[in-house]
Amino acid sequence: MSHQNTVFHQLLKPISRCDFERLAKQHHCGQKLRSATRWDQFIAILMSQLSCRQSLRDIQSNLESQQEKLYHLGAKTIARSTLARINQEQPASLYQQLFTQLLRHCENTKIAHKFRFKNPLYSLDASHIDLSLSLCEWAKVHESKASIKLTVGLNHSNTIPEFVALGDGIENDMVQGRALRFPAGSIVVFDKGYIDYQWFAQLTDQNISFVTRLRPKTVYQVKSSYKVLACKGILSDECIELTSIHAKKRGAPKRLRRIEFYDAEKQRSFEFLSNNFHLAASTIAAIYKDRWKVELFFKAIKQNLKLKSFLGRSRNAIQTQIWIALIAYLLVSFAKHMAQEGWSIQRLLRIIQVNLFERKYLKALFLPDKKWRKQEEPQLRFFLE
Repeated sequence: MSHQNTVFHQLLKPISRCDFERLAKQHHCGQKLRSATRWDQFIAILMSQLSCRQSLRDIQSNLESQQEKLYHLGAKTIARSTLARINQEQPASLYQQLFTQLLRHCENTKIAHKFRFKNPLYSLDASHIDLSLSLCEWAKVHESKASIKLTVGLNHSNTIPEFVALGDGIENDMVQGRALRFPAGSIVVFDKGYIDYQWFAQLTDQNISFVTRLRPKTVYQVKSSYKVLACKGILSDECIELTSIHAKKRGAPKRLRRIEFYDAEKQRSFEFLSNNFHLAASTIAAIYKDRWKVELFFKAIKQNLKLKSFLGRSRNAIQTQIWIALIAYLLVSFAKHMAQEGWSIQRLLRIIQVNLFERKYLKALFLPDKKWRKQEEPQLRFFLE
């Protein structure tokens, strides 16, 4: 009988072991590791993310029960005390770099988003990952809460978080949001938490369009109005100038676009603000509505990956777990093209959870109604640069 790799082994194909070891040498701290390697750490935590293991003891027991299958992954079992020590001492920057370099090879997974324009479309948002205040006092937000903030720029073409930053929960959203470098010609959509007139001017100078909500009581002057299609819910489409002292002090753009849209389903109106004067007003409204994808992304990773309980208390240990969770999401996204049309990442994660160490083809797992031969399995290997 021919050998068949496990589902876990096939998901790992985009990662070259040789290049991983090169990154591990670059991001090493202290003495040489003896009883376990960074690859053993990576396999253990990645396994816990994909199979929802809940503790260090749970991870160790699960790895011990799968020893013969770990051999083909180039890994071995790791004691819980050793795993805790590596999480504590070895830099999480290894997995941040691994995530960043894997992103460079996801161009072939992009498909056209649902809009007619060709510009890349991103949703910018941040979400708190709650921590225990008694265990992680360094992450204190206020007297009753501790958290770390995950900021994401989600690409609508493939629902992959193309821009990611981790910051303190007490930080304003703008701290990490302004640090992200979106490509020229792209369109970024975000909520009112990212309103910063100086940043609006910077985005305009960089040829980046933005779409957001207009804050209540914003002071502005209407410069001109455009014809609207009431049948599409557009109540007004205007070119405005922000005239408040604060807007002038922050160097707000001279020309902005205000669109008022009536949502018949929710029976309420919305006011949008943008620096894009080329797209139709109805398209601007639809872009903001499509921002809901980033909310679904946060929901998917929090419900299906291990981001509610953590294996360590230090900032480094928690960041290690978060970065590996994002790598897990990325690996499943790479394999999504094999699944049936319409299947979400969330659904794939749930299927993988109960089949991680099964010897099945990924296509057979994602397309249960068909039979697949070994030669039909696609090549997923990428090389990190």
